[in-house]
Amino acid sequence: LVSANFDYYWLCFFLENCGVKIEGIGTTTLVVNGVEKIDADMQKSENLTAEQRIGVKDGNLMYQQKVNMAEELRRLQIDVYSLEDRVYGSRKFGSQGLYGTLRTCRKDLVDPKNGGGGKLKWTEPMDRVTDKEEEFKIGLDDKDKIIGVSEEFLKDRIERFKEYKRTLQKREDEYQEKVEICEAELNAQKHEMQKKQAATE
Repeated sequence: LVSANFDYYWLCFFLENCGVKIEGIGTTTLVVNGVEKIDADMQKSENLTAEQRIGVKDGNLMYQQKVNMAEELRRLQIDVYSLEDRVYGSRKFGSQGLYGTLRTCRKDLVDPKNGGGGKLKWTEPMDRVTDKEEEFKIGLDDKDKIIGVSEEFLKDRIERFKEYKRTLQKREDEYQEKVEICEAELNAQKHEMQKKQAATE
């Protein structure tokens, strides 16, 4: 808890300019996020993998996993972009994804050639999550070159991409189920049409 006097506002703004993330300015409760020093030293350690090891720390037997956060974020971003391409397709590589497969199936389902009624079924609009991503601050750098810079706290970016991943995994499951239902309906419709055609011959 902090006193809501004028001096503490200036201190908060100064710390924010130094790169410290402060939540709750203007209230009596502040949450300050800085850079935490982590003691990763262990005695009598043995490596399990390049990132995992066991050993003794503060008199306790411990398992420890230490990752490079740049590599961890890179992996997470690649996972998200790949997952989004599986769901919505990629213009660059000419793939239609599950979303495109569903739209095609629904067009085939209403096609009179396949026994459909000709009225197109509604498909929800495409909603790529990463399209809402970066906003750049535009200005001049120290060499007077025009640049755009996007910044956010590392922890926030990791949480944002984890949420993207959860959302896209859910959508992948939903679209996969919708595609399977549509293809089953289309196959049944084609089979019924073939039976009718055979009966009239």
